[in-house]
Amino acid sequence: MPLSSATIIARGKVPNALKTHRLVSRSFFTHYRKYSTAMPVIEHEHTPIVSSNGATKAIKQISHFATSPYYNQGTALTAETRAHLGLRGYSPIGVEPLELQKQRALNQLRSKTTSLDKYIFMAQLRNSNTRLFYKLVCDELSEIAPIIYTPTVGEACVEYSNIYPFLGPPGAPDGLYLTINDLPYIKDILRNYRRASEGAPDITVITDGSRILGLGDLGMNGMGIPIGKLQLYTGAAGIDPRKTLPIVLDFGTNTERYLNDPLYLGLRQKRPADPEFYGAMDQVMQGLYDVYPDILVQFEDFSSEHAFGLLEKYQHKTFCFNDDIQGTGSVILAGFMNAVRLAEEKVGVDPKDHRIVFFGAGSSAIGVAKNILAYFMREQGLSEEEAKRVFYLVDSKGLVTLDRGDKLAQHKVYFARSDNNGEQYKSLCDVIDYVKPTALIGLSAQHQAFTKEAIEKMAGNNQLPIIFPLSNPMTNAECTFEQAMTYTNNNVLFASGTAFPPFQLPSGELKYAGQGNNMYIFPGLGLGAIISKARHVSDSMVYEAAKGLSISLLPEEIEQGDLYPGLDRIRTVSAQVAAAVCKQAIRENLAQDPTLLSLANSSSNFDESLMEYVTERMWDPNQPDHFSLPASSSL
Repeated sequence: MPLSSATIIARGKVPNALKTHRLVSRSFFTHYRKYSTAMPVIEHEHTPIVSSNGATKAIKQISHFATSPYYNQGTALTAETRAHLGLRGYSPIGVEPLELQKQRALNQLRSKTTSLDKYIFMAQLRNSNTRLFYKLVCDELSEIAPIIYTPTVGEACVEYSNIYPFLGPPGAPDGLYLTINDLPYIKDILRNYRRASEGAPDITVITDGSRILGLGDLGMNGMGIPIGKLQLYTGAAGIDPRKTLPIVLDFGTNTERYLNDPLYLGLRQKRPADPEFYGAMDQVMQGLYDVYPDILVQFEDFSSEHAFGLLEKYQHKTFCFNDDIQGTGSVILAGFMNAVRLAEEKVGVDPKDHRIVFFGAGSSAIGVAKNILAYFMREQGLSEEEAKRVFYLVDSKGLVTLDRGDKLAQHKVYFARSDNNGEQYKSLCDVIDYVKPTALIGLSAQHQAFTKEAIEKMAGNNQLPIIFPLSNPMTNAECTFEQAMTYTNNNVLFASGTAFPPFQLPSGELKYAGQGNNMYIFPGLGLGAIISKARHVSDSMVYEAAKGLSISLLPEEIEQGDLYPGLDRIRTVSAQVAAAVCKQAIRENLAQDPTLLSLANSSSNFDESLMEYVTERMWDPNQPDHFSLPASSSL
């Protein structure tokens, strides 16, 4: 039986040239084994291939370690490794450490003049040098996150068909583009992807592109979102990038400009009606779990009705969650918990006296509201009906009431008001005058919806109003941090969905905006769910993720009145969130990981042991052993 390349190298054996020629002619082939009559699954022989590389004989395998962006680390490869991989002479002779590679990459990145150019550069780096890409992400997250995710990812998605051919080499396993016509072959496609990547993924982020950020139906162009989200799972929570799978479900688009654009790369047909949509989703989910039984599915940026429908259908049957509904709700809940604490400490507002106006009533808004409702019930002792009376939702037609005269979408009915005595309130300012809220939360994707008048009314009713303009990207934000500070005379508890520059107080001190970014929740939530091998992701696990985030602030952050921890500590924070999720999975008897369960039953200091167990399972680009060539290429 032929030896693997790693075994041959380890033993110092190199076959002679004649044997090399015979081995190549006999072994270098691809054969096909059909899983269906229509979709062949490509398999590669893993027999060693020997090639001459000048004066040095080199071994390589069809597993393509030499061309793998994960194992081939470019100028960081030693001369010996280059020779072993058959790469002698393929690059300049210089060998440099990872830190020097990082500095060169940062110099190039910072020389780009537009955000989109920076996005394209980072995508090219991801597809050419995985380790260096994540070195930048992990070490410089505050600078890199706005490039690879919000706000730049919104622009990248709009332009995705135009930039896609230039983001990576052809055939690179960088995600799956599944059209509705591919579904009969979905299992074959997934098996092919498994062979092209490195084994079964732990997590997939999946979208149909129907409601991307606040940009609407982008169809196939929405692929930038799953790719960006999974990059943050790796950077913020240490999920191995080889174990991630971005998927866009190209079920068509209802956006005419894409249907008529010759450069649009997606399926040019209208989206299916609900019966066909849900039938297609059944095929997708069945295929995913048949091929990858343990995969965690994160639904992302589906239309509001479908987002709720999919979560309701699959949450308790499969291993999944929806970040727009549950993740957004959880991260805002964490910031809201800290805002309630500060309002009580600084100006004496009783937590039970809060009244909250939501401007926007889509899936994200309802998800946030339901998470905050759970807080009032669990932490403040309100009944469900008492907690519901805290909330006032405003959509495009005004205050959401049961007697407004229009047919409400099902997800809005739960919070619809019935105590308005027949009065209807159309504008946000009218609602503020009527409710006199202590908190104003925006999830409307309407730029500048929080006008000067509206913010001043909030300040007039409260010594320390809570104002959360959460829509992103920045062009959709309801107001800026500067506007909130200026119109409240610098007295506001503020969090946004996108990053804003700091505000300079009259004293010269810089005040930084809290950012209620889902990045604080979904990476740790996903990591905890995966580590615990939970049967499914429960609402209580999501709630505990929020509590874990809310108590992750350092003493100095609490003293400064921060609502969220510093982004530079995101991996530590994600580990704390993951630990909270694991503990709740154990409480609900959902955890199945035997080591975790053993720790829970035997450890004298479970919290400490749990944090150690979590952090040990976080992938890190700074650990060289994560990039060692496998002893065998049979992945």
